[in-house]
Amino acid sequence: MDKRKQSDLFNREGKEFLGREAPLADRLRPKMLEEFVGQDHLLGPGKVLRQAIEADHIPSMILWGPPGSGKTTLAMLIASVTSGHFIAFSAVLSGVKEIKEVVHEAGEEWKYQKRRMILFVDEIHRFNKAQQDAFLPHVEKGTIILIGATTENPSFEVISPLLSRAKVFTLRALTEEEVEVILNRALSDQERGLGQYLTEVEDEVIKRISRMVNGDARIALNTLEMIVLTTPSDPSGIRKIATKNLEEVLQRKTFLYDKSGEEHYNLISAFHKSLRGSDPDAALYWLGRMLEAGEDPLYIARRMIRFASEDVGNADPQALQVSVSAMQAFHFIGQPEGNLALAQAAVYLATAPKSNSLYTAFQGVQKDVRELENMPVPLHIRNAPTSLMKDLGYGKDYKYPHDYQDHFIEEEYLPENLKGKTYYHPTDQGFEKEIKKRLKRDWRLGGEEKKHEKDSF
Repeated sequence: MDKRKQSDLFNREGKEFLGREAPLADRLRPKMLEEFVGQDHLLGPGKVLRQAIEADHIPSMILWGPPGSGKTTLAMLIASVTSGHFIAFSAVLSGVKEIKEVVHEAGEEWKYQKRRMILFVDEIHRFNKAQQDAFLPHVEKGTIILIGATTENPSFEVISPLLSRAKVFTLRALTEEEVEVILNRALSDQERGLGQYLTEVEDEVIKRISRMVNGDARIALNTLEMIVLTTPSDPSGIRKIATKNLEEVLQRKTFLYDKSGEEHYNLISAFHKSLRGSDPDAALYWLGRMLEAGEDPLYIARRMIRFASEDVGNADPQALQVSVSAMQAFHFIGQPEGNLALAQAAVYLATAPKSNSLYTAFQGVQKDVRELENMPVPLHIRNAPTSLMKDLGYGKDYKYPHDYQDHFIEEEYLPENLKGKTYYHPTDQGFEKEIKKRLKRDWRLGGEEKKHEKDSF
């Protein structure tokens, strides 16, 4: 592999050659574990990951966490203390050809130096199954210690064989207090931070930045750097930074919005109730308010998916598909274009017929499962894969619906203590009206109609 090309693709030994022109977020990366802010559940004294790093017994791992939570920084810290050959590898910029090259290099390193390669793969979820498969035999043999970083759930984005050979460490979004620590450190650090500038920064500026970035240290540092660099010095040479400077940099209104505070719940409640009240204009307004204030768009998407089942249900089964599609569309194209997909789903949900029959039915099920005796599955609907089970009566007298007219035969499927219980009561709204007709038709036996709306107990 050409050495010049290699140095472009990989960050050899995990070291960065960063000058003053590099972004503040890169310059300020911790050089030792003691400087790392946050993730105490992983890196606190006595925690497994910290012990593994300090003992230089690094397992293959997946670092899963939101943007700016420290995944890349943690990988760089591991590089600074490990005895392995460290290479950083980007799933965004690399393909199958580069994977084969780095895997080959790892084999050579092990063959001739008996030195394992620690391979950091940023955004590993962007690799497809075939690309991830290329790492598998080398991770299994121990030739490569893989450290993958992802913002996506590894259960869905990382292939199972690779996942089973790696330890998943979940990083949390930084708290506002932790972001404040990082920002104040940046202001005081004269070597790597902004300490060479004479600044007076209002406490409210630091608090607002920490509040608006949703735990993303990278955005926080980039915002602070922009404010400091664009604020002119006064006659005494001091850059006095107030909240107005923050709003000028953002070029938009700075919203007071706390993701875990009252305003967060007020806005999502207003959005949900506007959808339930079939008001698309209000739903769009509250959606816009949340997005502009920095709410996680995928949180909003999840709430709409929940709404599609809870408040629309089978009155319009398409509502769930539209909501899931909106989430997938946002995943695919991101912001700001993806916001329109969320808006489309919001309008669809607001104008869809409403029914909470499914929601109340499942609530009834959950209540009975928790409070009533969980009786055995009736013998006639048990599976009978062995002769012993058949001798015990498993599956005996089961009526196969496809053998009967209209593919239906009256049968009891609930346990003994729930016979005759009805949970689901479809309404006359939207498609549930058709479901109601189907249930009545299915219970018509021998020319007599057995109503589905039986009394519950």
